[in-house]
Amino acid sequence: MKFIEVARSFNEIEPIAARLEITRLLSELFKKASPQEAEIIASLSLGELRPPHLGTQFNIAEKNLIKAVAEFLQVQQETVRQQMKAMGDIGLVLNAHQWQSTKELSVTQVYDALCDIEQTEGAGSQEEKINLLTQLFAELDPLSAKFVARMVIGKLRLGFSDMTIIDALSWMEAGDKSLRTEIENAYNICADIGLIARTLKEGGMDAIKHMHIKLGTPILPAAAERMPTAKALFEKLGTCFAEPKLDGFRLQIHLDKTKKIPEVHFFSRNLQDMSAMFPDIAKEVLKLDVQNLICEGEAIGFDTNTGGFLPFQETVKRKRKHGVEEAASEFPLQLFLFDLLYLNNQSWLNETYINRHRGLEELLDGITSDHLFVSESTEIDNAQQLENYFLSTVASGLEGLVVKRPDAIYQPGKRNFNWIKLKRQEEGHLEDTLDCVILGYYAGKGKRAHFGIGAFLVGVFNKKLDMFQTVAKIGTGMTDDEWRALKKKCDALASPDKPKNIECAKELIPDVWINPELICRVRADEITLSPLHSAGKTATSLGYALRFPRFMDYRIDKSAEEATTDEEVKRLYEDQFI
Repeated sequence: MKFIEVARSFNEIEPIAARLEITRLLSELFKKASPQEAEIIASLSLGELRPPHLGTQFNIAEKNLIKAVAEFLQVQQETVRQQMKAMGDIGLVLNAHQWQSTKELSVTQVYDALCDIEQTEGAGSQEEKINLLTQLFAELDPLSAKFVARMVIGKLRLGFSDMTIIDALSWMEAGDKSLRTEIENAYNICADIGLIARTLKEGGMDAIKHMHIKLGTPILPAAAERMPTAKALFEKLGTCFAEPKLDGFRLQIHLDKTKKIPEVHFFSRNLQDMSAMFPDIAKEVLKLDVQNLICEGEAIGFDTNTGGFLPFQETVKRKRKHGVEEAASEFPLQLFLFDLLYLNNQSWLNETYINRHRGLEELLDGITSDHLFVSESTEIDNAQQLENYFLSTVASGLEGLVVKRPDAIYQPGKRNFNWIKLKRQEEGHLEDTLDCVILGYYAGKGKRAHFGIGAFLVGVFNKKLDMFQTVAKIGTGMTDDEWRALKKKCDALASPDKPKNIECAKELIPDVWINPELICRVRADEITLSPLHSAGKTATSLGYALRFPRFMDYRIDKSAEEATTDEEVKRLYEDQFI
């Protein structure tokens, strides 16, 4: 397949907001692709060369991309900057010019060229990247160059996620969404959307149904529901097991000791490989007497003087690329394992919670470590016992509890009542914070006029629609310095037009739109019904809004699609009346 066919499909998809039409166009593209091409297209359509756990880092600054485009078009760099400002992005600048391409490159040829650019490093690498990029532009038509330039800066602007690709693959195979659940289940245990596309093209649904856990490829984490009180929670689950809820990094650990040099990988909840950041706990994991292993745990900083846990703001200082050894010494971590997913070439996903937790305890039996533990699990027989345990946990400075159904299997990528969060209440009636995506900001007035930002719009994620829906306009909870920092973060993600995966009433349109990538934690007094906000809104029902919302902090450990969902907001609204 020629790359121009991909570029034409992307160009047709770009202005479309209707999810079904996007799905149909993507499915037609996948139908024409070979298995290898389908794998590449799945990643490219999300602006990546490979799945998140392997990462894509072109490391080309915008000024160098402008330099490459200026050199290729033989114009001044200032001309390119002015055209970017007028048109909206550098891809449109390229597409506005005409030239005769020297070749008709295939999908794999363009992909290989992009990989070469990305992997160029060392002294003089920026100049070499510019040279390779200008050579690639010359071999492409203007439309293809538009999307290549956008891929390099990570702003493809197609406005859909991996869930839409899963729908498109179902349409490719069956002409409707009937295969979505089975394809999504395969993706949940092997979170590589390109591999899913290739497997389906090569082996059909039979191959998808037989996909299995793959060491080194993350399993999508299970998630917990929320309930407002210990009484309501116990009525829901009955006899259950409670674990302290730690406020640290949730990590999925992959250990393979069958290789000549044993490998340990730590994946974040948004599937990023954070292995290089935790050499101290990697040493502890390597002590385990196994062939291979996949388990989950929470890594949290602790104070060596007091023995107490550090707040998340301190733990997060371990997330760095440089000075890792120094950070490990200054901010040591303890890793509390809470689930076992795979052991010695066997899946444990279908084992009960009790068996999985017992398996962890057996693994660590006899292991002496100041950094590696199994999470405490307490059997709960009545609501009062749960309430007492919850209060003692909160009194010790922890967030609360995660309560688990004893006979529950592990369901990757699912949020359900097998696990339920019970968190401490703060001021107001809403028992939990929400993880919201920043969608845009409003120009400052009065004191904040010189900041250039006075409030910002946030939303939640509608998984079914693959859209972000508004839930609050926030103007409190931040210091002057935090307002300045927020504007800088937002401007780096600014979009000249409303991103099509945002649903927003005209009365709430911000002065500056933001591509939905930045997540913050929000506290509110309560959730109310709203005629304006789109979260949970239907043709027959009002939407939901946050009353007196306050910014708390950023959630750098989550991707936008892991934000609070419209369904969670609905349940939190209903919980207020229990």
